[in-house]
Amino acid sequence: MNRPISFDDGAAYEEYMGKWSHLAGSAFLDWLTPAPGLRWLDVGCGNGAFTETIVQRCAPATVTGVDPSAAQLEFARTRPALRNAELLQGDAMALPLRDQSVDITVMPLVIFFVPEPARGVAEMARVLRPGGIATAYSWDMEGGGFPYALLQAELLELGAPAKVEPRRDASRLDVSHELWKDAGFDAIQTQQFTVQRTYRDLDHYWNVIQGGPSVRHALASLNPTATARLKERLRIRLPQDDSGCIVCTARANAIQGRVRS
Repeated sequence: MNRPISFDDGAAYEEYMGKWSHLAGSAFLDWLTPAPGLRWLDVGCGNGAFTETIVQRCAPATVTGVDPSAAQLEFARTRPALRNAELLQGDAMALPLRDQSVDITVMPLVIFFVPEPARGVAEMARVLRPGGIATAYSWDMEGGGFPYALLQAELLELGAPAKVEPRRDASRLDVSHELWKDAGFDAIQTQQFTVQRTYRDLDHYWNVIQGGPSVRHALASLNPTATARLKERLRIRLPQDDSGCIVCTARANAIQGRVRS
């Protein structure tokens, strides 16, 4: 039976994906250029990595984050930037907010985890005021843009596949565009961007991936021989700069649309 991906360790997630989320989130906001003073909703806020970026960069009037994981929300509450944010436990497909209560919504690296993406997008439309903006960005999962795509491929070769997100196709720009169109949004725009992250060396990379919710169980299942083989394959295949640092590139797809006034 394929065990669902669980996000229950905010600190480990911060190292594995939170730092990537900051990088992708900054590139996303460079493209979005939102106005200050908006009421924001972060759908699937997790441990608050992107929520923190909203506060630091966007001068919001209010910020609300919704996530199903109590442990992730507990970590998010430790971020000083989020001391005034409202962080709620809830489901992207049944948001615990009233109709037309926010100005801008975002799903950061989330839509491929939503079992029914159309319901999630419809919920964003419901809570937005007329003229409000629904946005999202996600790793280009089917195009190889996931930061740990190479690691997942190596695990598959060893017979220990990582967990697969339930709706990988939802990260595609064409699929996202149809979701936004079907939900009734106007002025739909899409964009793709790349980001890079540097790990000090292979040991640093290896320590980080131990806390990855999509790979940790597969890593733990390897016997010592397979673990040694994986480390050697990563040593060969991961890109390094002249100083021996590992420099990884990821690619994300972004979309925005406006509720009809």
